[in-house]
Amino acid sequence: MNLILSDRALPVPEICRASSEFFDLSQMRIAHCLGCFGCWVRTPGRCVIRDDAVRIYPRIAASRKLLCVSRIWCGSYDLPMKTMLERAIPVQQAFIRLWHGETHHLQRNPLPKQALILGYGDISAGEQDIFRQLVSRNAHNMNFEEYRIVFTSEEELEMTFQKEAIAWANS
Repeated sequence: MNLILSDRALPVPEICRASSEFFDLSQMRIAHCLGCFGCWVRTPGRCVIRDDAVRIYPRIAASRKLLCVSRIWCGSYDLPMKTMLERAIPVQQAFIRLWHGETHHLQRNPLPKQALILGYGDISAGEQDIFRQLVSRNAHNMNFEEYRIVFTSEEELEMTFQKEAIAWANS
């Protein structure tokens, strides 16, 4: 399964519609993580908050290809995407392992995936560097075999998304 997560509505190319699920996070009800660790202790692998996130995080784990579209804010994902990714911690376990000198959680069998991260906005070179480091660390926790980051302006977003989504679907 291929998965497209976006923080705004975008026209999804026809080639992607047949093989991918698309979620416009701006139109979904996704609460902030409470930090209660219920997904690790009380209901292992399942978030205790009942909202739209419980439909999405299992799909993130089950996807072979992931395309994320997010405004970049202060070197990070903007709120809709950041909230969704934080709510995806049920696919991880409470146990920690060392991975290339860093601590990371063990996973609950997410499939290895290829990821494309499309960041947009007025992004300075410093913010791009911070974001690259963030995605590099996320790659370990989300089981990315490989990933690519593309930066674009808000004005160029739809055109860039169309071009990148078609190439991503064909790869």
